[in-house]
Amino acid sequence: MGAGEWGTLLLLSLLWGGAFFFSKLALAELRPFSVALVRVMIGATALWCVLLATGQRMPASPRLWSQFALMGLINNLIPFSLIFWGQTQLASGLAAILNATTPLWTVLLAHWLTQDDRLTSQRIAGVLIGLAGVAVMVGGAAMGGPGLNLLAQLAVIGAALSYAFAVIFGRRFRGLPPLAPAVGQLTCSTLMLLPLVALLDGPPAALPGTTTLLALLGLGLLSTALAYNLYFRLLATAGATNVALVTLLIPVSTVLLGTLFLGEQIEPRHYVGMALIALGLLAIDGRLLRALSLLLTTDDGRPTTGGPV
Repeated sequence: MGAGEWGTLLLLSLLWGGAFFFSKLALAELRPFSVALVRVMIGATALWCVLLATGQRMPASPRLWSQFALMGLINNLIPFSLIFWGQTQLASGLAAILNATTPLWTVLLAHWLTQDDRLTSQRIAGVLIGLAGVAVMVGGAAMGGPGLNLLAQLAVIGAALSYAFAVIFGRRFRGLPPLAPAVGQLTCSTLMLLPLVALLDGPPAALPGTTTLLALLGLGLLSTALAYNLYFRLLATAGATNVALVTLLIPVSTVLLGTLFLGEQIEPRHYVGMALIALGLLAIDGRLLRALSLLLTTDDGRPTTGGPV
């Protein structure tokens, strides 16, 4: 990736890290399904405006719109709802760390669901290291019995698993303009969430306060509309492997925001788990290992001894 793509990746990590911060603020007054609905509704509206302003058209194929609907289900409705419910019991930083397991599940699922993305010994090692990090974090809650904290952590892991299915399913949209799948999935997610909110949440008891309204705008405009636009553009130029690196950066910005503005505290075992997950993702990615191998090898292919040449 070039400097511009690295800059886009860092901006994307801030936008998606901010999603955990914004949603934590909004959940103080609204229920999870309602927050999810407002997020996708604002995101869809903003992207439709961009689409119309730039003169682009959405595809009319019913088959493609059914695929947008499925993508909206597994990439928005299910994970957003699970994460937002999980955040009613968890610090936003911990939710972001658990969400960073998405590439681990993606690697495992891709081995079984695709023909061109198979497990290697390096990837297996990375997955095992990452899962050890998950065990370190969730294990402490499990020892206390099946309480809400454990269920909330499992809910966020379930969201990460849903995202993994979405990553694999989203490969079929590669030939479309980047804005089309973003608009399509957010529109379908909005239509699916409307009846759920009407049945399960109902209208809010009171008009949300200024902080909640600003958080919802940040969640919909910055962490959804702008982020999805950047995501699909980066996916088209840098590829899925490079874009997956964003999951290493999201917990960093989320933990910082939660600590500075929400007074959240992350336990030491959570940092240990995050380090193991990061190590596992770096092992799966392979570039760091290849760089180290090059540093330890001379031009003629012989390993260096570490002494004077």
